[in-house]
Amino acid sequence: MIKKIVLATFLFGISLSAFAQKMKESTVLMGGNPIHIVGTLPKMDTKAPDFSLTDNKMQQQSLADFKGKYVLLNIFPSVDTGVCSASVRHFNEDAAKLPNTVVLCISKDLPFALKRFCGAEGIKNVTMLSDFRSDFGEKYGVKIADSAMKGLLSRAVVIINPEGKIIYEEQVSDIAHEPNYEAAIAAINGK
Repeated sequence: MIKKIVLATFLFGISLSAFAQKMKESTVLMGGNPIHIVGTLPKMDTKAPDFSLTDNKMQQQSLADFKGKYVLLNIFPSVDTGVCSASVRHFNEDAAKLPNTVVLCISKDLPFALKRFCGAEGIKNVTMLSDFRSDFGEKYGVKIADSAMKGLLSRAVVIINPEGKIIYEEQVSDIAHEPNYEAAIAAINGK
């Protein structure tokens, strides 16, 4: 009898854990087909989670390194896709016009690929960061849980103010689409 109770308690715990995990997922589209993301973006007006990511010189960069500035996180699956590279180019142009702002372009791409891309494209106004060995995707609720893109990051934009609070977030509803550049820039400009 005790074995049955222990087994039932164990199985109930597993199903409750699976239910809790499912509740922490969000869904976006990839070319019109649903895919799941582990977690959700951090809430507006909350302190942004710290992170440690690798730049294209193999150095660690954390959120604390950009304290006192607006930080725009341009998060995407891979710089080697058309939409992702377009977002980097677009934010590279915007970054040069934004006072007291740093744009961090974040993907699972290796730092070597990010450096190659920046050199080939003349990208100089953004900081390219790799999540290839960190838990950024889980902390920010952007890690893709299934599909051929499993393990990569979804397309999202998060803006952190100089005090470290999140003032804007966009989980792009379909990874095949570009983010809302105008809304992101307006959030920094206070409009």
